[in-house]
Amino acid sequence: MVKELDTQDQCSDIAYGWAQKSFATRDGKEGHPIRSSVAQFSSWLDVRGMPVAMTSDGIGTKIEVAERVGRYDTLGFDLCAMVVDDLAANGVEPIALQNTLDVDVLDPAIVDELMRGLYAAAQEAKVAVVGGEIAELGSRVGGYGPKMHFNWCSTALGMLRAGWAPIDGTAMKEGDAVIALESTSFRSNGFSALRRTLAKTFGDAYHTEPFAGRTWGDWLLEPCRLYAPIVTALRAEGLHPSGLAHITGGGMPSKFGRTLKAGGLGVHLDDLFDPTPAMLEVQRLGDIADADAYRHWNMGNGFMLVVPQARAEETAAFCTERGYRARIAGRTIRDRVVHIERGKTRLDYPMPAP
Repeated sequence: MVKELDTQDQCSDIAYGWAQKSFATRDGKEGHPIRSSVAQFSSWLDVRGMPVAMTSDGIGTKIEVAERVGRYDTLGFDLCAMVVDDLAANGVEPIALQNTLDVDVLDPAIVDELMRGLYAAAQEAKVAVVGGEIAELGSRVGGYGPKMHFNWCSTALGMLRAGWAPIDGTAMKEGDAVIALESTSFRSNGFSALRRTLAKTFGDAYHTEPFAGRTWGDWLLEPCRLYAPIVTALRAEGLHPSGLAHITGGGMPSKFGRTLKAGGLGVHLDDLFDPTPAMLEVQRLGDIADADAYRHWNMGNGFMLVVPQARAEETAAFCTERGYRARIAGRTIRDRVVHIERGKTRLDYPMPAP
């Protein structure tokens, strides 16, 4: 499992290395890329002096679970969250997105269900779905069962309001408070490991097996919570975090580690939200160590905010009042390590040198 993540990181580094070589083609022109020495959750362009952020992502093999269960209306929340929440992780207000739907054979009823869900997510995220592409690719796209199979990806655009600066982690200070926002789902990450574990345990029809009052299909299809609206609301209120992180693939060590690296800090987390019952059960079924689980899944914590200690209680209360379960989960530290404590579990993920 860890080897898969390392390979993914390696391929991402290769792709971005070639992408960076293209930046020079826009030097001195409108819309040139803004080069940054710190890791970002989004890419930046300078449009007539205004920084504009973009990001792209997809929902991976969570689609197969929808194909198995026959329910597609929640996937739009997953697709929207993967991009708007990455923009939010740089303090950006998302404004628009496009989507690309690659299918084998078109099914208007399934397309309608997908787009209805995306519309509902866009309403909550306060973004416009300004266009997209549907491509019918025949045998180039596969999946589960006899109905339409597809891959779904999106690109989102965001901007900073007047007076706002990007949030990249460089303003964090040692001893700042870390606030966790709860996640009750796997979001759209680590699904290959999830499906592999459940199929090995229950066989091909794993999605029909019951667990804790629901089927495994329902547990896995639980849609993403959208965090971008609360980040925008915080900034509009004048509560500007010094660091942000969207906890997706690679988990806390990778995604929060990216923000911490920018600030030259580590973190001590001793009061995170607990993993969901489904996460703990998959761990048990697959004999997956805590150290690996926190690298695959969000483990109950979908988004992290770093704020000065003096504003921690106010910030957490602001989030809670608006329907987000929030708690002060730890603090930033000088040692360059992501340290996690949960019960008797003690995990240390050393961070690479800046």
